[in-house]
Amino acid sequence: MKRRDFVIKGSLGSLALAASTSVLGNFISFNGANDAINIGVIGTGDRGGGLIPILNHLDGINVTACCDVLPFRLENGLAKAGNNPKAYVDYRKLLDNKDIDAVLIATPFNTHSQIAVDSIDAGKHVYAEKTMAKGFSGINSLVQKSSQSSQIFQTGHQYHSSRLYNHVVKLIKNGEIGKITAFKCQWNRNGNWRRPVPQPNMERAINWRMYREYSGGLVAELCSHQIDFVNWVLNAMPEKVMGVGGVDYWKDGRETFDNIHLIYSYPDGVKATFTCLTSNSLDDYKIKVMGDKGTIILDYEKAWIYPEANYKKELGNVDGVSGATKQWEQGKGIPIEVEHAEPSKQALLDFRDGILTNTTPKSNVITGAATAICVQMGLDAMYNDQIVKWNHEFDNLNPL
Repeated sequence: MKRRDFVIKGSLGSLALAASTSVLGNFISFNGANDAINIGVIGTGDRGGGLIPILNHLDGINVTACCDVLPFRLENGLAKAGNNPKAYVDYRKLLDNKDIDAVLIATPFNTHSQIAVDSIDAGKHVYAEKTMAKGFSGINSLVQKSSQSSQIFQTGHQYHSSRLYNHVVKLIKNGEIGKITAFKCQWNRNGNWRRPVPQPNMERAINWRMYREYSGGLVAELCSHQIDFVNWVLNAMPEKVMGVGGVDYWKDGRETFDNIHLIYSYPDGVKATFTCLTSNSLDDYKIKVMGDKGTIILDYEKAWIYPEANYKKELGNVDGVSGATKQWEQGKGIPIEVEHAEPSKQALLDFRDGILTNTTPKSNVITGAATAICVQMGLDAMYNDQIVKWNHEFDNLNPL
């Protein structure tokens, strides 16, 4: 087996086979009260608290518990949940509650792996926010634990659930824009990324994204979604990663970079670049997939196709594209029109449905581990100022 094939086609791929046969084949029907899933939210900050209102509007899910170590965030989560949910400061106490069927983990990056492992041990289904785990040890521990469990595990790369993104991946793999040669990805913002701190001793607990002990910075919090997409399209892992970054604008004591510029080199010469700025927001979030017959551009919830000149007529009736030739002549690209829900909502719907039907989610421990490995490679490249090549030691991350 070639080293580049490891996660998707190799040992983690064998986990996918095991999950679809031996583990998930032993169907365990869901027997929650009134067939509703009781979910506990661990981490009720910006992301966890932001997902609670979405959960509240999904049929078949009840937010019955919230957990956070910061009192004001816990109170915020409880207020959003409504219906008198139980409050916890220690997540392990929440896991002891037998009435809770599943957990959503939205805590600092460095805690994801341990909380998820403990949740699986407690018999809970797990929705773990991206990036799935910090560092190779944490990734390996979670993959091995999930491989031994019948519980549903979903990684919170919500675009992997997007029906629009799924349709775009299908178009690309069907050759609509020809041979893929490059990806250009960006996620630019203009702001310091800080949260208000009521007391100085709460700085690291609140602004954990600024400190390397807890965070992967912009790579883990933003780029990981786009890295997940590139891995998905190519069904491959990068052969090497290089990049630079720095604390060059916000001179405020942070440790994680305020700008990053990464190049991932994939098999067959495909290069993928990832840029995140915090000092300029031009074009915000974009993914450009560039092939020899055309380019597809995606943002959060829309996509367009731009044929190369020689292929405009050929792409006049692309599946999912309306009025292609006419709209291209207007110089606006061709909209790819697919009915779809907001990605985070769709991801939580997929999690619910995965539990009810005992089905492996699209964004699972396999795809999550692949992206987490790529995130760590990018961090190592920037922090150590070196080209990071695929390491054969990763081959030992065999979950079986």
